[in-house]
Amino acid sequence: MITGNTDIIAHIGYPTHSFKSPMIYNPYFEQAGIHAVVVPMGCQAPDYPAFLKAVFTLTNIRGALITMPHKVTTVGLLDEVTATVKVAGACNAVKRTEDGRLVGDMFDGAGFVRGVQRKGLNLQGARVLVVGSGGVGCAIAASLAGAGIAAISLFDVNTASAEGLGRRLKQHHPHIDVTTGSNDPAGFDLVVNATPMGMNEGDPLPMDVSRLSPDTFVGEVVMRSDITAFLAAAQARGCRVQVGSDMLFEQIPAYLEYFGFPTTTADNLRAVAQL
Repeated sequence: MITGNTDIIAHIGYPTHSFKSPMIYNPYFEQAGIHAVVVPMGCQAPDYPAFLKAVFTLTNIRGALITMPHKVTTVGLLDEVTATVKVAGACNAVKRTEDGRLVGDMFDGAGFVRGVQRKGLNLQGARVLVVGSGGVGCAIAASLAGAGIAAISLFDVNTASAEGLGRRLKQHHPHIDVTTGSNDPAGFDLVVNATPMGMNEGDPLPMDVSRLSPDTFVGEVVMRSDITAFLAAAQARGCRVQVGSDMLFEQIPAYLEYFGFPTTTADNLRAVAQL
């Protein structure tokens, strides 16, 4: 039963957005005996700034999950954000401090990073290629930068997007070697497809997989199918891979920790989810 003492996590997005988070979080809360609930809240863009502040006047609000198209707008509405938010240019988690300030972080990339680390990839000193500098590519690059990589190469068909991300990385992580302009995967420890290529049958591959070394770890963000054509080609080269849906489930433990709830594993979340 939901009461006025139930901790609420608001999941705020467009009214037409498909909200999957309650079908993952809420079964976990029930299983773990946590008196909390994720509540989908649809909001049009013009109403969002006032709505976000209003949500945090609730006495039982624990935090908010922010989805598109509000992630970018959120950055300018908060009192404090992390370096990850500043590099990504977007925010998807907001909470209120004891003194009433609204602070935010970004966990889209954290899910990807946690996933590859849990699979045994050591990111300290790693060389990384991220293809795609849209929202998810920026988030992944920002989280990788915070995980101790030594070098990152960025590529996007929109050159300005990749270069803008590169400038933000250099500003907030000056110790990292940042380059742009090439999607050649040769010589990298980790290669990431952060583009939508692979969502549709017959999509071109995001890079020349014949240039992949078997030692390279390959990650994907497309979730329409687990093994996309890109991952299948990488596996044929002998590469270890991470499927796109891992990024979703791996980021939820990070959210739980951020909001102060008991955490769990991605495997447990997969087992209890009602998707």
